Amino acid sequence: MKKITPNPPAPVSHLFTIAPDVDTETLLIHTSETLASLNAMATDLAFELEGSRRNVALAIQQLAVLAELMVNRALEHLDTPDSASGVRH
Repeated sequence: MKKITPNPPAPVSHLFTIAPDVDTETLLIHTSETLASLNAMATDLAFELEGSRRNVALAIQQLAVLAELMVNRALEHLDTPDSASGVRH
């Protein structure tokens, strides 16, 4: 006989949520900080590994750096709206 749980756990997809009223700049700032942390962790891990596993950790680190650069550029565009449209002064 199947036991019925009165309050089943929430699906994993709803475990983490972002408040709907958070502005784009705040989201990008937190994303940049998260990517910087990922970069540091991947770099630390790479120095603990050897061979192909080290290469994988370094590839993850490089992807984190690239993503962080793109987020930081998006933040610059928010600071200077003209740069987002490609207008140069």
